Amino acid sequence: MAALFIGMAKTGVFGLGILVPPILASVFGGKVSAGLLLPMLSMADIFAVIYYNRHASWTHLRKLFPFAALGVIIAIWVGEVIDDSTFKIIMAVFILGGIPVMIWRERMKNTNPLSGNWWSGSFFGVTGGFSSMIGNTAGPIMSLYVLAMQLPKNVLIGTVAWFFLIVNLFKMPFHIFVWKTVTLQSISLNLMMWPVILLGGFLGIRLVRIIPEKPFRWLVIVMTAMASLNLIF
Repeated sequence: MAALFIGMAKTGVFGLGILVPPILASVFGGKVSAGLLLPMLSMADIFAVIYYNRHASWTHLRKLFPFAALGVIIAIWVGEVIDDSTFKIIMAVFILGGIPVMIWRERMKNTNPLSGNWWSGSFFGVTGGFSSMIGNTAGPIMSLYVLAMQLPKNVLIGTVAWFFLIVNLFKMPFHIFVWKTVTLQSISLNLMMWPVILLGGFLGIRLVRIIPEKPFRWLVIVMTAMASLNLIF
């Protein structure tokens, strides 16, 4: 189930991705599940990037990456001294606070998108990198960012796909050598899940194709809110 949801999330059904960490944590435990999940996410990222690579907005990505790297570095230290569940609750409250703003922007006509300047890139980059390293829970953060930029549907998906591929590959050495949560044993289990991730990817592509632009944007908002509530409860 986790592998299927990962594949669907990486090809457009974003909200499903945040349901995966609790599923794995209930079986393997918190920190171990983070390392188990990372290679599966990376495999799904590759699939999503291959399909949506032409649509990414590199203007926005270049502003995010340096700050995302900073967020990951901070999280490596914080992950050793703070309880993961406490951080998830704080992050969920923050995300839910931003949902009404996104709804307001979707309902208003002729509103201009946020400019994607350095302060928005730094804020969402750091928080995205931080939450990605702590619990692989950066999906809602990035959904809010790309919605605020009002990117077209395929550009939105491609931008998120490239962001997570690069950030997750950047995280990998830290999971292997610092947290020691990625091992040969965990990778062998990840490889067994590849066909299921691939199936989920194709299902996600089919769903995105049949959902019109405006309902799709509302779907992302609703599933982001649901995913954030899931972090609390």
